Amino acid sequence: MRSHEENVRQARRVRQTRETKIEAELFLDGLGSSQVATGIGFFNHMLELFARHSLIDLNIKVDGDLNVDPHHTVEDSGLVLGTTLDEALGKREGIRRYGSAFLPMDETLVRVVVDLSGRPFLHYQPITTAPGAMVGAMPFQLVEEFWRAFAMTSRICLHMEVLYGKDLHHIAEALFKGAARALRTAIENDPRMTGVPSTKGVL
Repeated sequence: MRSHEENVRQARRVRQTRETKIEAELFLDGLGSSQVATGIGFFNHMLELFARHSLIDLNIKVDGDLNVDPHHTVEDSGLVLGTTLDEALGKREGIRRYGSAFLPMDETLVRVVVDLSGRPFLHYQPITTAPGAMVGAMPFQLVEEFWRAFAMTSRICLHMEVLYGKDLHHIAEALFKGAARALRTAIENDPRMTGVPSTKGVL
């Protein structure tokens, strides 16, 4: 990860509870490199491809109570990564603010739209799945839990819709890639924008 310098959009967070210990670091103007260790193989894969497609350099290490279940590890990772993104964005000056992506993956198509508004909100519209459906060793329902936690602590407005699809692996991967591509646009510096992209003067 890059060293701290003036105007470098980077942040690091450590969070420890009885359920998880998480160390995370983001560099927004990166190349999409990642070092991910959560203890959940499928979740590692999702975060690695999120970094790659957003061009955010991401380091995260999680020690969670996987002997209970994956829920705390996934949700708390969303909380920490969201907080870290919020800090790295600073005052959100000079950014494009909005981003969107349609992301196909074989039989699946998703739509993700983001506004770095400072007002946290998640609209998540999945397909109907069987109770307890799994992707690898991770319950599919935790995809929503991750993005809800991420949206709340990063203070972004995030809309995620599965337009159609069957394979849960493809759906989860398309959602993470779609979010990455939408955020890549939204966090990008706009050379024509001065200050905060809002008539209120603050995001």
